[in-house]
This record gives sequence, structure tokens and C-alpha cells, in this order.
Amino acid sequence: MSANMEGFEESRKGKEIAVDTIKPGKDHLPWVEKYRPDTLDDVTGHEGVVTTLKKLLANKKFPHLLFYGPPGTGKTSTILAVAREIYGPSYKSMVLELNASDDRGIDVVRDQIKVFASSRQIFQRGGEENARSNFKLVILDEADAMTNVAQNALRRVIEQYTTHTRFCILANYTHKLNPALLSRCTRFRFSPLPEAAIDKRIMQVIDAEKVKIAPDAKAALLELSKGDMRRALNVLQACHTGLEHPGKDTITLSQVYLCVGSPDPADIDTILTSILNDDWTTAYDTVSTLKRERGLALVDILEKLSAELMALNLKEKTKIALLSKLADIEYRLANGGSEKIQTSAAIGVIKDSMELEV
Repeated sequence: MSANMEGFEESRKGKEIAVDTIKPGKDHLPWVEKYRPDTLDDVTGHEGVVTTLKKLLANKKFPHLLFYGPPGTGKTSTILAVAREIYGPSYKSMVLELNASDDRGIDVVRDQIKVFASSRQIFQRGGEENARSNFKLVILDEADAMTNVAQNALRRVIEQYTTHTRFCILANYTHKLNPALLSRCTRFRFSPLPEAAIDKRIMQVIDAEKVKIAPDAKAALLELSKGDMRRALNVLQACHTGLEHPGKDTITLSQVYLCVGSPDPADIDTILTSILNDDWTTAYDTVSTLKRERGLALVDILEKLSAELMALNLKEKTKIALLSKLADIEYRLANGGSEKIQTSAAIGVIKDSMELEV
């Protein structure tokens, strides 16, 4: 237990996927760490990846790995589970875990990775005659944040120390990685987790933590998580902690939307109704008031408005005009455009595009 607990505390990122085992005695930890899987059998949502990794371990043919995909889909959790499968309680002695978004320059390759990789294994899993491996493991998280110079240096280190060191590169975007680096790794794609996997984990956490949540609030939590288990658990814990009487009070739909910072569907309906039916000044006042009272960002409102508008029975040319012009507004916001001016523009775009329906 102590070895596992230290492993959790050393992990730099709170990335999470569904697991089947609840571990007691970790009440001080965030839920994303408290319920992090210990073994590959605890990992769900990526059955194909897990099956392949188990075969590689069983055949003692472990290549360099590349795990890539959106944040919160279980890349870090999976490789840490692999490390525990390989090394058992001694995994900390055999694993170097770095976050490349913090240590992204060539110095980290020279001073940390190369030193660790160049020292041959002197510790092997005690009491086990047939150890699964005689190599050490370097886990490089968010490697797509590394500079090109550092990636080139890392490529040479991987080639030089392959005999007794394996590398697992974790990244959100493969196009930011050096092609020569990609060619040296076996790739595994981590897609956003299905709602069923997130729902299973959420229900286990709800039972273990004695959380009360309304059915519509749970459905919204699953939808807003967008396949990100870390986000789902963080929002659930934040809503639960924010209750006046946690364990007795019930998490409501409005609390979930407030915690996520996403517009409530009722507010989006109010905004859209005002834009379509009221004059420009009234519509602008409605949007501005809701933005101020709810603490909403225009970019989040645009995302929800776009979804609502696409659900309406509109002509194809109307939908094209709406999406094209709203995308321009979103682009201007991303480049520092004034929210006040872009709010006016968004109202004008919707009113102008609806004229095509006549």
C-alpha cells in the first residue's frame, strides 16, 4: 500500500480513466488520484490498447511506445499501470517520469534522461526468478511541448540506449512531434472515453463517496465531460464539495453547469429567443445581462448557440451562412477581439442569416 501511495503522490498529472477497484485510506487525495488504476485489469474504456499491451508484456517484447490522444483519456494512467505490472513495488526505482511541458529544453535530455538511460539496471524485482524485463522505463509526458532541438537529441538517446531502456512518449498531438521520433515508437491512439465507461466510473465514485446527484445533473456531467474522465471527476468533486451539506444535499443541474462554466440550456434558449424575436437593443441587453450574471464567456455562448441553430429546421444556405460568420467571430475572439463588439456582431449575424429563410 505504501509503495502505491508514494507512486500516486509522485505522479505529476491528475489524468484518469475508469477503474474497478476502490482504494481506501486516500481521503486527502483529489478523486482523480484517489481512483487512479493500479493495474491494466483496472483500466476500462481502451480494451484494445490494454489487450495489446498485455500481449507485449507476456511475450517479453516491449518496444518504445507512443500514446497519443486528447487530454484526460488515460494515457498517463495506462503507462503507470504498465510500470506497476512490470516492476511491482520497485517500479519507482526503474521509472523516470518527466513532464515535458515543464522540462522541455535540450538540457533535460542531456542532464536527466541521458543520465538515467545510460546507467544499467542494478535492481531487479526481488524474489522473482523470471522477471518480466531487464530494462528501465522513461515516461515523457506531453512530449509535444518539447523543442525541436530537444526532440532531435532525444531521438539519438533512444537509439543509443535501447538495449536496457524503453521510452514511452505521451502526447496530445502527433503533428508536433519529430517524424524520426514517431518512427521509433509503436503508436497507440487514445480516443475520448465513451460515456458508458465514464458513467461506470462515476457511479462507483458516487457510491464510494456517498454523493447525491440528480439524474439530469449526471446526464449533463457526462455530456459536458466530452470523453475526459479527469474533467468529469474534477467537476463531480467540486460540485460535491461546494454543497452546504455534502452527502445530504443533492447536486443539481444548474450547479453542474455553473461549475463547468458552460451556459445553462435555459439561458441559451432565452438568448436565442430574444435574438430571433426582439429588436437588436433588447437582444443585446439580454445577452449582456446573462453574461454578467452567470459569468459566461461569449465563445461558450457561441458554441451552444451554434448547436441550437443547427438543430432547427433551417435551409442549408442559412446554416452555411450562420456557421461561416459565427466562425469568423470566434476567430476574432481568439485573437483578442473585443467581447462587446463581437457580441453585437453575433446578434447581427444571426438576425441577418435568418433573413435567408424568408
